[in-house]
Amino acid sequence: MRTLLIDHHADFARAAQGALFDCGFAVDVSRTLDEASIAFSCASYAILLLELVLPDGNGLDWLRQLRREGHSMPAIMMSSLNDLDTRIAIFNGGADDFLPKPVSTNELIARMRAILRRPTQVAGPIVTLGNLTFDPIDRIVSVGDRPLKIARRELCILEHLLNRAGRTVPRALLVDNLYAFDNEVSKNALEAGIYRLRGHLCRSGATLRIKTAHGIGYILELNDATSEA
Repeated sequence: MRTLLIDHHADFARAAQGALFDCGFAVDVSRTLDEASIAFSCASYAILLLELVLPDGNGLDWLRQLRREGHSMPAIMMSSLNDLDTRIAIFNGGADDFLPKPVSTNELIARMRAILRRPTQVAGPIVTLGNLTFDPIDRIVSVGDRPLKIARRELCILEHLLNRAGRTVPRALLVDNLYAFDNEVSKNALEAGIYRLRGHLCRSGATLRIKTAHGIGYILELNDATSEA
């Protein structure tokens, strides 16, 4: 899931970005509200993580403006200011959760997952296709009753293909959603990920296959034998 982290403290931003990446989140980091506005105009985000006080303004004012414009993705506000009036203002301003600083990255990830489990948010219920199931919050894939261990990158590819099963997923869309702006992406990174994912599906006995739409993208569908049964 693509995440926008808005925080001007470099050490925390670096640590949070790494921890979130390991848990399957593609994280774009902005250090100012101007940078955040540019990033927000260029990509779609599943969740926002933002500092209250930023070098060029107030994060809560920025969030209020997003809410007035109709953007409803969940947001977690963080701040060293932790008095009652500040917390009330943060929740009234449109934040879904608040964490006082210093923030534990483990708690941050747990709070994110709790918010994304809510049925009104972007994360959906467990997805089933053929004999494969995927839990988008806990990031667990199973074939039949057997868990399938897949690396973070291949898991993200599978998630996007499952969400659009039976339809062509453009290559550009996969690349855009898999990698944050500052991730270095090799020319064949997506193709290598697709290759490894196909291997996982084949070896696990999954009743799915990934077809290539040459020059366009990829399609996840039931195996021919399964669809004919």
